[in-house]
This record gives sequence, C-alpha cells and structure tokens, in this order.
Amino acid sequence: MRFDVSSITLLSRLQSIGKVIATKNSLPILDSFLFKLEGNNLTITASDAETRLVTSLEVLNAEGSGVFAVSAKILLEPLKELPEQPLTFDINDENLEIFIYFQNGKYNFIGQKGDTYPQQKSLNDNAVSIDIDPQVLLNGVSRSLFATADDELRPVMNGVFFDIQPEELVFVASDGHKLVRLRNLSIKAGATSSFIMPKKPATLLKNLLAKEEGNVHISFDENNTYIKCSNFEMICRLVEGRYPNYNSVIPKDNPFKVTIDRVTFMNALKRVSVFSNQASSLVKLEMEHNEMLVSAQDIDFSTSAEERIMCSYDGSGLTIGFKATYLIDILNNINSEDVILELADPSRAGLIVPAENQEDEDLLMLLMPMMLNE
Repeated sequence: MRFDVSSITLLSRLQSIGKVIATKNSLPILDSFLFKLEGNNLTITASDAETRLVTSLEVLNAEGSGVFAVSAKILLEPLKELPEQPLTFDINDENLEIFIYFQNGKYNFIGQKGDTYPQQKSLNDNAVSIDIDPQVLLNGVSRSLFATADDELRPVMNGVFFDIQPEELVFVASDGHKLVRLRNLSIKAGATSSFIMPKKPATLLKNLLAKEEGNVHISFDENNTYIKCSNFEMICRLVEGRYPNYNSVIPKDNPFKVTIDRVTFMNALKRVSVFSNQASSLVKLEMEHNEMLVSAQDIDFSTSAEERIMCSYDGSGLTIGFKATYLIDILNNINSEDVILELADPSRAGLIVPAENQEDEDLLMLLMPMMLNE
C-alpha cells in the first residue's frame, strides 16, 4: 500500500479522534489508530472499547488497499513537530513495515495487523433517529456537562440525559447538588425517547462539534448511539438505567426573585470565596431592598470578606448559603447579561435562570443551599 497525505490535515484528524484513546487499555491494539485504505479514501479509527471515533479523508496517489494499525504515540509525537508538507506512506503488505517519507527525512517502524481491532457494534432494528443542528447539540452538551456527577453508586447520574419529546429536546445533568435543564424548542422529533450519554464521549463531542457544519444525525438503541457528522462518526456505549424524574425536584413556586448583573455577581463571588472555608466554600447571600450582601468567613484562620452589590429585589429580608464553586460554575454557563435568582427559603433549592433566554431555548439551573451556622 502507498498514499500521499498532507501532514497538517493528518495531524488535525489524528488529534481530534486521538483524545478517545485511554492511558491504560484492556487490549494492547487500542493504543493504536486503525487505518483502512480503499481507493483514495483513508478511514482512521480510535477507540477505548466503550467509545469509538472514526474520521475519513481523501489521500493522493493511492496504490493498493488494506487495513493496518499504528501506535498513536509513534505517529502523533513526531507529526506535532513537522511543518506543513506532503507525507508519503509506504506500507509493506507482507510484514507491515511502514516508511513515512517527508521533505528531508523518513520514519521507519512496524505496524500491526488490523484484524484484531474490535469491530463496531450495529444498532438494533428498533433504533430511534433524529437530526440536529451541530450548534444546538454543542450548546446543550457544553452547558450541561459541568453538572454531571462522578458517582460509582449511581452511574445514571454520570452523564448527560437526552430527553426527546415530540415538541422539544431537553438536555439534563445533575450531581444531586446542582441541576441543569436546557429545553430546545427547535427540535421537533415527533416521538418520545431518551438516552444517557456518559461524560467522556460527551466531552469528546463538545470538542469535535465546534468545527462542524451541516446537520448531525443521531441514532440510538438501548445500548449504543451513533452520531454522524460531516467530518467524523462517534459510536459510544450508553449508560444503562433509568434517569430520575428531574422535573419533580424543581420547585414550582419561589416568591422571592432577585435580578442581578451576572458578571458583577460572579466576580464578587470569586473575590469573596477566597476567604471562605476551603472545605465547604460556603458563601452567604443576604438580600435587602435592591441590595445583596455577599459574605464568607473561615473561623479556623480568622479570615472574612463581604461585598455589597446592587440588584433588583423588593421582597422581605432573606439570607441563604450556597457553595461558591458551584454557584460560579452555574453563572459561567449562562450567557445572559442579567440572571434571576428565584428563592423560597434558606432550606429549599434556589433556581438561577437567564433574564433573557436565547432563541428557542429555556434554560434553568438549580442549586441546593448549604446550612448556615447562625
């Protein structure tokens, strides 16, 4: 086999799918990229047994066809240091000795047989399919990922829940302390279905979607999902189990509403939380007429801080405590200039919503309060 390919094109494709390769693999072949040459089309696959990423590109002057595997480390490390130039791959079909020729040198190593690489699983006949705009998918995954859990006892919480309704697609993530629910009203699936995508493939998807154009095709059954884009295809194993009823934990009537500038609030939290107890990261919010007092203290080290910021609030005095790191994460994942805090009392969950939602979106963030020692 023989073919020519641009070094930069090859490197960018290898880097984008190479992130799926685990540091420790159960099968040694999974430390490698799988190459398949058919005519002028080169298909490259990377996998960690649970998630599989596939990309294809056109090559020049192709001779022969076949399948072989190459160590990811051997390929990626030298290619990172090469300037843009054509590479010529020359593969001996008998012993899989590989030569890569470039402008002023060559690399030589032995490849591996590709037939030991795990085969991809096909979907059942009852698989469900939807088409979705890549920006909608990117927005949904990236805004909810931070709220996923790392809980070995409740694996269903360790991913992003796709709740497909006839008139909307809902992205949900929660770790028991915070919850994100992003409803997108532009997706009209016309059916009811759902799946839970694990955190790792969701993170990979977030990184890959930024450069995508054209609709993304998602097909899934009870075990796996196929996500097909213009530049890559992802096959991943889904989290098995039933996702909790997320709507039941969202409080319906919160009489106290605080409208506040998001960036001002977030920056005040970042400054004040430096003085909070490192273990709890507790900050106290005290609401009075059109004013919020943000305070924190660490009794062990005799440190404290407080800041007053203006807000729109006309309710009675209310004091509530939150974990600063969680609250900052939530504010970081809202795009609106102003946010609205919807509160009831110091023991009930607070809702944080954008003052203005983006088109066809309804975003809600929930955060459980912390006990105040008073």
